Amino acid sequence: MYCRRMRWRTLAGFMPVFLLTGVMPRTFGAERFNSIDPNEGWKLTSESKDLAIYSRAHAGSGLKEFRAIGSIDAPTYSVHAVIEDFENYPAFMPYTIECQLIKREICEDRDYTLRVWKKSWPTPDGVTYLSRWEPANELGPAEKRGVIRVKICDGGWLLEPNGEIKTRATYSIYTDTGGMIPAFIANGASRVGISKLFEAVRKQVKNPKYALRAGL
Repeated sequence: MYCRRMRWRTLAGFMPVFLLTGVMPRTFGAERFNSIDPNEGWKLTSESKDLAIYSRAHAGSGLKEFRAIGSIDAPTYSVHAVIEDFENYPAFMPYTIECQLIKREICEDRDYTLRVWKKSWPTPDGVTYLSRWEPANELGPAEKRGVIRVKICDGGWLLEPNGEIKTRATYSIYTDTGGMIPAFIANGASRVGISKLFEAVRKQVKNPKYALRAGL
């Protein structure tokens, strides 16, 4: 999936999810994904009643890696349907100007192509969904003059049932947005961006069209 991204002044430490493949690496497990171990360098950055954001240093970079855990008042299949609805991201997802299929070549300010691996499995309360993405710029359009190519963007979502009608959502991201944006500005904006991301998903999931139970 090829995406046109926001301008630098609204940059945050997250990128939306864009689907390219459905194969999950064996080494990517939910246990490792949602763990917050202080011994691994994670520190609480901000906390509200429904969202905790953690960060940790990333070797060789001034940019931090972020992980957020929050509750969403909807079943996992509905939250998963919102996150999968990439064609409508410009209507509800913060910082997303336009999202199109990879064969439709659109670009501006910053661009990137991502590969996403997906996995899901049943639990007593519902379905758990796991996704993980990384850059796949070699599969997208070539770099263009005047457009900054984002080359680092590793992250994912873990959606776990928290009862029958709630979801425990874990979001992780490490990205370098490129250009001349100082790391301290990008890191500071990440906290705001992640909070807005959760706000957007919580609002969008109330749309009745996401209420149909999705299969595995």
